[in-house]
Amino acid sequence: MFPLRTLALVVSTGLLAGCAVGPDYHRPAVPLPEHYQTQPALRERSVSPPASFTVWWNGFGDPLLSQFVSDALAQNLDLAQATARMNQSRAGLGAATAALLPSGNISGQAARAYQSAETPLGQVLSATPDYNRYGNSYETDLNASWEIDVFGGLRRGRQAALADYQASEAGVAATRLAVAAQTADIYITLRGLQARLAIADKQVSTQQALLEKVQLLNAKGLAPAYQVRQTEGELAQVEATVPVLRSGIDAAMNALDVMLGTPPGTHRAELALPGAIPQVPQITSTGTPADLLRRRPDIIVAERHLAASSARIGVAVSEYYPKFSLTALLGSATAVSGSNLFSGGASQSAGVLGLRWRLFDFGRINAQIEQAKGQEQEALAAYRLSVLRATEDVENAFSALVNRETQTATLTRGESALASARQSSFIAYRQGTASLMDVLHNDETLLQASDARAQAQTESARAAVATFRALGGGWQPPG
Repeated sequence: MFPLRTLALVVSTGLLAGCAVGPDYHRPAVPLPEHYQTQPALRERSVSPPASFTVWWNGFGDPLLSQFVSDALAQNLDLAQATARMNQSRAGLGAATAALLPSGNISGQAARAYQSAETPLGQVLSATPDYNRYGNSYETDLNASWEIDVFGGLRRGRQAALADYQASEAGVAATRLAVAAQTADIYITLRGLQARLAIADKQVSTQQALLEKVQLLNAKGLAPAYQVRQTEGELAQVEATVPVLRSGIDAAMNALDVMLGTPPGTHRAELALPGAIPQVPQITSTGTPADLLRRRPDIIVAERHLAASSARIGVAVSEYYPKFSLTALLGSATAVSGSNLFSGGASQSAGVLGLRWRLFDFGRINAQIEQAKGQEQEALAAYRLSVLRATEDVENAFSALVNRETQTATLTRGESALASARQSSFIAYRQGTASLMDVLHNDETLLQASDARAQAQTESARAAVATFRALGGGWQPPG
């Protein structure tokens, strides 16, 4: 048995060793501007009251939208997968933590054997007086083992597992953000398509009335035949947009059902009821580009993967050094009777100090270290790229929101002016100073302007959703 002094020295070294081989991780600095380029223009917007940053979907003022987002966050299957991956990472962290602690087990066995008299051993034993060819044996043992983490390889492994678990947690948050944004985007797209379909139906009715008027004039010799054909072609163009819009509505309804984790068609009756395009809320909590480092869960995922890859360098470096382990056994064994199993004469014990050192395997260790360093460099580039792309997302979302709202305001003014012109032409028609064709043409122009305004309004609302998503709204960053 090894000397107790040696055992005490090894144990104390393992317990008191506060350092671990490999690099200590520090989050790298990423140069970022002090503010967004489009931030001043965004703050000058004068729209509806500001939305809560954490439950931004309520700011659109549409109860059905809020209900669908809440249901998606509770039922979405992509989110269920992300949660399952997080649970797997939690189990991996538990295993890495357990590797730092001693392990033990209890074993026992009872056996009965019959010795053949035809074997050489059996022939010898058969010549022994009073030899019993039946034999019994009993044994029970308590085993314990502990790998002493002298150089920190196991601790670095736990650091890597912890970072992976934290990345999976942030991954769940990123999926929640994506699910909420996609659900809201699909719903807004659906309402926009429904608004455009209603306008298209009116356009078809207007074009049909115009065609009837032109055909009547042609029959009286007051309109040429080409004007009839031209009006028929314009009617066909308007009618051709209807099936496209209906197809888009069906696809949006089906996509929304899938986001909610339900079969397509589940919410069709509910969604078929008329509903306005949600209004764009005010966005005030924009923060700075540096705030994205804690606001955007996808950036946190990339940063935690970088931390894990840094820790795994230490795991690889620890293979340069010897591994010490302690193993102990305390038990009892007898080959006479089970009643003697726990007697003093049946007791047995052992203690082992183990050593494992890859002394002649440094070539492979060097390759493993270089591989770990390469993975860290890849993770570092991925982290920096995620920060840059996040900033790009915000800049693009701000620009789209500001410009789409400007477009919507312009088209709304144009729609209002055309509505006034249409009303004036109708009054002139009733007074006999304008023809019905003038009124129908004004109707058609007004409906085209309404369709353009509906598209711009839809895109404004979608740009607001993209802005909330780009800013990382919809979850609580860690403190």
